[in-house]
Amino acid sequence: MAQGDTDVKVCNKALLLLGVEAITSFSDGTPAATACDTIYKEVKFSTLGMYRWSFTIAKRELSRDTATPQNEWTYQYILPNDMLIGVPEAVRVTSNPGGLLYKNWEIAQATGGYSVLMTEATEVHIDYQKAVSEGGMPTYFIQLLAYQMAWHLAEVLTDQTTKSEYWRTVALGTPAEGQRGGYFRQAASIDSGGQTPSVVGDYLLTDIR
Repeated sequence: MAQGDTDVKVCNKALLLLGVEAITSFSDGTPAATACDTIYKEVKFSTLGMYRWSFTIAKRELSRDTATPQNEWTYQYILPNDMLIGVPEAVRVTSNPGGLLYKNWEIAQATGGYSVLMTEATEVHIDYQKAVSEGGMPTYFIQLLAYQMAWHLAEVLTDQTTKSEYWRTVALGTPAEGQRGGYFRQAASIDSGGQTPSVVGDYLLTDIR
């Protein structure tokens, strides 16, 4: 895991690729800091949600809410607040990961504003994708995130559409690849196969600065 990485460090990796001076924080007053502050969270969560990254998968037994559903369901269970997507990947009524999937449930907002899973089951276990901080992201994902940020920052900070298009291709490949090529494909392969991350090929960075 890239334990020393932070949101600012990820953005500085992208800025380095663009030949833009590094920032000290998202609030340091520079155009780069303002741009990073505006788009970073959106790009981060979008990239996390692009694929079933192994480091985002979590399992949890849900706690039953003290409140009861105001509808036909008997019980409601409090969903984790770190869910990346609002719906679990799998719901079971046993802790056995090989147990049959349970489909008799519904997601709703409780009166207190938090999300709950309503059901008739007396025990609920879920698999879900969780939001992960930079310190919990593997090196290959940090690299992908830096490429994604370079793509989204390029035109704003350099006023060069060609740079934006270039870094989009580096990150996700060509339009014909359906945004599943480029370094994304390599990162997904590493993630699924447990391979050791390799250095990305020479993209001739000096040629586009």
